[in-house]
Amino acid sequence: MNKPQPPQLLSQDNHTVAVSGCWQVHAFVEGQIMHQIEEQLLAFSTLDAKPRARLRWDLSSVSALDHIGAQLLWNCWGKSRPAQLQLLPTQEAFFNRLELAKQLTIPKPPKARLTQIMLLGTVMLDFLAHLLAFAKLLGQVMLDLLYVIRRPSRMPWKEISANVFNMGFRALGITALVGILIGVVLSYLSAQQLRTFGGDIYIVNILGMSVIRELGPMLAAILVAGRSGSAITAQLGVMRVTEELDAMLVMGIPHGLRLIFPKVVALAIAMPLIVVWTDAMALIGGMISANLILGMSPHFFIQKLPDVVSLPNYYIGLGKGVTFGAAIALVACHFGLQIKPNTESLGQGTTTSVVSAITIVILLDALYAIMFSKVGYF
Repeated sequence: MNKPQPPQLLSQDNHTVAVSGCWQVHAFVEGQIMHQIEEQLLAFSTLDAKPRARLRWDLSSVSALDHIGAQLLWNCWGKSRPAQLQLLPTQEAFFNRLELAKQLTIPKPPKARLTQIMLLGTVMLDFLAHLLAFAKLLGQVMLDLLYVIRRPSRMPWKEISANVFNMGFRALGITALVGILIGVVLSYLSAQQLRTFGGDIYIVNILGMSVIRELGPMLAAILVAGRSGSAITAQLGVMRVTEELDAMLVMGIPHGLRLIFPKVVALAIAMPLIVVWTDAMALIGGMISANLILGMSPHFFIQKLPDVVSLPNYYIGLGKGVTFGAAIALVACHFGLQIKPNTESLGQGTTTSVVSAITIVILLDALYAIMFSKVGYF
C-alpha cells in the first residue's frame, strides 16, 4: 500500500492558495506536520480583510479529507467560506456540516428563579424534613425499647455486644492518648498561673472539676462522634448503595430492631465507660505534669481529689456520657438512612453526620451546664 501524501499548503501566487495531500487526522500526527500546517494557516488568518478576501482557495488536489482537516481550514477562514473556493463534490458535505454548526446559537442559561427568600425557605423546609425524620427515628427506637422490655428474648444481644466492642473497646487507645495530652496541657497552663499567686494546691480543684465534669465527657463525645459516628453513617450508607436495606425490608427484617436499636443502646452503654477512661487518663496526665512542674506528689493529688470534686459532679459526667452516646448514635443512624444510592451522597452524608453530631453534643453540654449550674459546686 502506497503511503498517503502528507498535507501541504502552498501559495502559488499572491492570489491562490493550493491545498494538497491527505488532510486526515492520521496524517497530522507524523513529525512536525501539524505544527507547520497550523503556522501556515495562522499566517493566512492574520492577513488584513481585503487581501484575505482576494485569496482563492483550491482544494481540488486534496486526496483525502475528514472532519479534522476541514475544521483546520474553517478556523483559518473564520465565520464563513471564502468567496473564491474550489472544492471537490466529496468535500462539500464536511463544510456544509461546519457551516450549519456555526449557525447554531447556544441558548443562554435560564436565570435563577429562586430569590434569596425562596432559598432560605428551601433550607428551612429541608431542616424541618430532617427534624421530622429524626423524630420518627427516635420514636421507632422508643417503640423498639418497649418491645424488647416486654419480650427480653428478642433483645439483639449479639449486635449490641459487637457494637460495644467496636465503638467502645476499640476507641480506648485514641481517647487515652488525647486524655493524657489534654491533662498535661491543662495542668501545665494552670500551674503557670497558680504559681504566680501562690495557689499551687488548687491545681487539683481545677483539674478535677474541669476534667470530670466538662472536658472528659466532651472530649470523649467528640472523638467518638468522629470515629464511631462516621463509621455508623458510612455503614448504613453503603447498605443503601448496595440495596441491602431494601433487601432487609423485603425479607421482613426491620431496620430499627436490627440496625438502629443495637447501635443506640451499645453507644449509650459504652460512652459512660469511655468517659471514665478518658477522665482517668486526663487526671493521670495532669498529675504527672503537676509533679514535674510544682513538685506535687501523686499521693497528695489522689488523696485531695475526692475532697475537691463532689460525687454529683461524677454523676453529671456519667449522665453526659449516656446522653451524648445515644445522641451520637441517633444522629449517625439518621444521616445514614438519608443517604441516596450514590457515592457522592455517601461522602456528603458522612461529613454532615460528624459535624451535626459534634454540634448536638455541644448543645447538650450547654443544656447540662444550665440545668445543673447549682449542682455539685458546694
